Amino acid sequence: MSDLGQVPEGINPHIPSVARMYDYYLGGKDNFPSDREAAEKMIELGRQMGNDARQIAQENRRFLGRAVRLLAEAGVRQFIDVGAGLPTQDNVHQVAQRHAPGARVVYVDNDPIVLTHARALLARDSDVLALHGDLRDSDAILDDPRVREHLDLTQPFAVLLVAVLHFIPDDAEADRIAARVRDRLGPGGHLVLSHVYEGNASMDMAKTGQQVYSGTTSGGIARRGYDQISGYFAGLELLAPGIVPVASWDPDAEPGSPVDYDQPGILAGVARVPG
Repeated sequence: MSDLGQVPEGINPHIPSVARMYDYYLGGKDNFPSDREAAEKMIELGRQMGNDARQIAQENRRFLGRAVRLLAEAGVRQFIDVGAGLPTQDNVHQVAQRHAPGARVVYVDNDPIVLTHARALLARDSDVLALHGDLRDSDAILDDPRVREHLDLTQPFAVLLVAVLHFIPDDAEADRIAARVRDRLGPGGHLVLSHVYEGNASMDMAKTGQQVYSGTTSGGIARRGYDQISGYFAGLELLAPGIVPVASWDPDAEPGSPVDYDQPGILAGVARVPG
C-alpha cells in the first residue's frame, strides 16, 4: 500500500521514481506499485550477487547520519543535501541540529512528491529550506536567492551528494558536476558522497541493473569502479576512513580495519577543502 493518496499533478505513477524506490528499500510507504516492482527486481538481482539491496540502502542512510554528525561536531553549521529523497527517520536537519543546535539545512530535489512531503515536514522549522533543483546545475542551486538568504556561503558549508551521482549515466557529465561542486565549496567546505560500486559484479548482472533503472525517472544508472568514484574527491582532503563501503564508513572504527572491495554495493567518503 502507499501513503501517497491522490497522485500529484505532473507525476506518472506508472514510471518508477528512484526516490520512491529508495523509500521502499528503507521500508517506507510513499511509493507506487511501479516503484515496488522495479525495487523488487533490484532486490532479486542483489540476492543473485550475494547482497541485500535493502540492507545496503539502510547502511547508506546510516552513513549519511554518521557523516552529518561528524561534521556538525567539527563545527559545520550549513548543509546542502542534493537529491535529498523522501523524508525518513534521522533526516539531515535532525542529526545536524541534535549535535549543533541552529544548524541550517537546504534540501534539494527534482521530484515533486519529495518536495511536497519535505515542505510539509519542515513547515515549522525556520532553519530548514526545501526547494526544487537539479544536480546537473549546481550553480543554479547555490546562486538561488532563497539559498543565499538561508545560508552564508562565505562561510564553510557541506554539500551532500548521497546515492545520487550514479544516476548521471554519462561519465564526463558526472565528472563535471563533481568538479563544479568542489570549486564552489571554498576553504573548510566539505563534500559528502556515496555512489553505487560495481565491485566484482559480472557484466550481465550490471546490465540487468542498468535495464531496470533505464525505465525509471532517472533514465539510467552508471557502472563505475573505485578509481572513478575516488576521482570525485580530487584535490580534497579525505577524512578517515577514506573511500570505503558504506557499512565500513565509521570515523570511530579502528584504523586499518579490513575492507572488502570485491562485493558490489555503495562506496562512500567525506572530504574537506584544504585551507
